Amino acid sequence: MHENELTFLIRGAIFKVYNSLGPGLLESSYEAALGYELIQAGLNVEHQVGLPLIYNELKMEVGYRIDLLVEKKVIVEIKSVENILEVHHKQILTYLRLSGLKLGLLVNFNCDKIQEGIFRKINGYL
Repeated sequence: MHENELTFLIRGAIFKVYNSLGPGLLESSYEAALGYELIQAGLNVEHQVGLPLIYNELKMEVGYRIDLLVEKKVIVEIKSVENILEVHHKQILTYLRLSGLKLGLLVNFNCDKIQEGIFRKINGYL
């Protein structure tokens, strides 16, 4: 399945979770619920995937974690914050670069309208 098709399914699951739970919960609650919905949709989902930093050919495990990795193609970074900051956008772009993946979604569940809390991010080489 292509990344664009995956993000369509992921967005549908995000709306389902948001409409069921609403804003204001912990990120871990949304991660668990969204992971469940994506698995129910028949997708392969990994939680809290370790992401090493490679520096001068040295692989360092420094604690970076991808919230959800869907079909080994799309990163989903989940937030539940008052405002998405520039650092959040940079975080997912860095995860995309470090992983070599093409597409990610940054999602803030702590907003009045979930469609305004979903940001599609593309790795620079696309």
